[in-house]
Amino acid sequence: MLSTKSLASSKQLVRKLSALGSVRAKHTVPDLDYDYSELEPVISAKIMQLHHDKHHATYVANLNVAEEKFLEAQAKNDVAAQVALQPAIRFNAGGHVNHTIFWKNLIGEKNGGGHLQEGALKKAIEKQFGSLEVLSGKVNAQTAAIQGSGWGWLTFNSAKGQLDVITTANQDMPSSVGHVPLLGIDAWEHAYYLDYNNVKVDYFKNIWRVINWKDVAKRYDEAAAKYSAAKN
Repeated sequence: MLSTKSLASSKQLVRKLSALGSVRAKHTVPDLDYDYSELEPVISAKIMQLHHDKHHATYVANLNVAEEKFLEAQAKNDVAAQVALQPAIRFNAGGHVNHTIFWKNLIGEKNGGGHLQEGALKKAIEKQFGSLEVLSGKVNAQTAAIQGSGWGWLTFNSAKGQLDVITTANQDMPSSVGHVPLLGIDAWEHAYYLDYNNVKVDYFKNIWRVINWKDVAKRYDEAAAKYSAAKN
């Protein structure tokens, strides 16, 4: 049976993606704010180039194709075709959105990577987890436990109004379970294998050295403010 609820969800997703670039104007891979070598030795320039220029670009290309087909099916009122396109839209949109966050979450050590500044986010981390070290250990443990591919996340739980640690499978987005993504760690093999081979735990451990906490803190402040406004 075709799900009216699922179809409505896909239509809503297509509309929301306009925030990353108009559906009709096509989505594009965002430029990095830094050179490919910025994150070395934690992440090599070779991985960054392949990850950004090839893998992310593939999600964007496939998303554009799927959205174009969806709009054509919508114009023809072809419900079956719209439903059939939902998995491709969801998967590739997630790949695009998740990676767009990921690039912003990173910065080289020489430019402040790994340094958590004083502020609301630091206070929230210390209140909920005790320390950044405890938080990173929790994120790493849950991310390492992912079976197959996925993402580890520090999020703002919109239902509870606090930080949370979750994982998502494949390219699922935290927003699909009511969470605002603050910090994402890509646990797909293409994100680390050339540098770390099968020792992904070392990748999870080292990536904290290049986290752009200014970007994460900004996301936290925005999510917390939105939550507070909704409560009032």
